Amino acid sequence: MHDTGFRRGLVILLVLIILAAGCLSETIRPGDGGPVVAVSILPQAEFIHAIAGDRAEVIVLIPPGANPATYEPTADQLTALSRADIYCTVGSGLPFEQVYVPRLSAANPAMRLVNTSAGIELIDRDPHIWTSPVNAVRMVRTMAEALAEVDGEKAEDYRLNASAFEKKLVSLDAEIRSLTAGLPGRTFIVFHPSWGYFAREYGLVQVSIEEDGKEPSPGHLADVIELARREQIHVILANPQFSRQPVDAVARQVNATVVDVDPLSENYTATLLFLARTLAGAGTA
Repeated sequence: MHDTGFRRGLVILLVLIILAAGCLSETIRPGDGGPVVAVSILPQAEFIHAIAGDRAEVIVLIPPGANPATYEPTADQLTALSRADIYCTVGSGLPFEQVYVPRLSAANPAMRLVNTSAGIELIDRDPHIWTSPVNAVRMVRTMAEALAEVDGEKAEDYRLNASAFEKKLVSLDAEIRSLTAGLPGRTFIVFHPSWGYFAREYGLVQVSIEEDGKEPSPGHLADVIELARREQIHVILANPQFSRQPVDAVARQVNATVVDVDPLSENYTATLLFLARTLAGAGTA
């Protein structure tokens, strides 16, 4: 993103809104005294709900269908953020966070920043750490400890709930490994490279139609089409946050089916299982 004078003015205005709303924060806290937790993406919200149930109020900054590379928070979101006790960032280079976290933190200095990518081996220029259930276990542990520290009264509950959810993630990981273990091909094609951590976890190779974050050149499209034919790839993954036109163009050339899989879906477990079953059902990955 490139700031314009207008955008800088808008950000200043919104920061003033946050500061003004912050003065009222004590009167609009949840009735049960639970923490207010901000997260960047919907999968993180699912993790917080699994850990805290109704105890925590969750603010999700990037709404369904929005592109984290271009989305700008609304005035209502920024006002809500003035009440947050914790902001659980993805922390792995998400474009939205790179632009806005410093500004949001400055506007609410009391808000604790929690990096949920801590302890995870990062892939260069790929912020999608949550697409591996193994990584998700680490994220959940980090979130649970942060909640336990700011809300000590319920610390044991948070840890117990996190442990129960981790067991579900371990079962999810085992099922995905079973589904992907016998794939005759290890390559799958996507538009936007959202699934690098999923691919790394299960020994797969992700090939993107998008080229360095931009629409593909004719030469790159030709290379992807040739690969799809050579590897006999019959399914291509699309993201709802991006145009399907390049995906459909490749699919027509190789007689493949286009399947929408949203890495930012709020239904985390169901989405990863759907992806694994889609790849397994295609006969190749």
